[in-house]
Amino acid sequence: MKSLFVTDDYNEILNRINALDEQSQPQWGKMDVAQMLAHCCEPLKVPLEKLTLKKPNAIMRLLFSFFKDSLYNDKPWKHGLPTSKEYKIVDNRIFLDEKNKLVELIHEFYSKKGQDSWPPHPFCGHFTAEQWGKMQYKHLDHHLKQFGK
Repeated sequence: MKSLFVTDDYNEILNRINALDEQSQPQWGKMDVAQMLAHCCEPLKVPLEKLTLKKPNAIMRLLFSFFKDSLYNDKPWKHGLPTSKEYKIVDNRIFLDEKNKLVELIHEFYSKKGQDSWPPHPFCGHFTAEQWGKMQYKHLDHHLKQFGK
């Protein structure tokens, strides 16, 4: 599984983002390209402690524990999976602004690749640095494929 903490994978993601433009169209889903870029920022903010999500109740945490490894394994995510309300972007966004914000967050996340201690995932609990890197790569990869990149 690729990871946003691996230099080649990090560069690949940045190149794919740079291949997008305002005219890029989704192959599935409801978001336009600017909304997708804004959406992709949100999960990066969590381990960077720029976004705090409300912890779900104990039953929901138990349910999340059953699919925790699907967040960072090699199996691609299905199209149209539900997303947390905190990650939903429904308002209009400016493409270049959102692209720049996402690239900045990716740089910041990558700069912490040697960090040992990470905040817990609000729904799934403890993640290692390796798991955080794989999960962030997988999320970005999923949405870049959504736009043919």
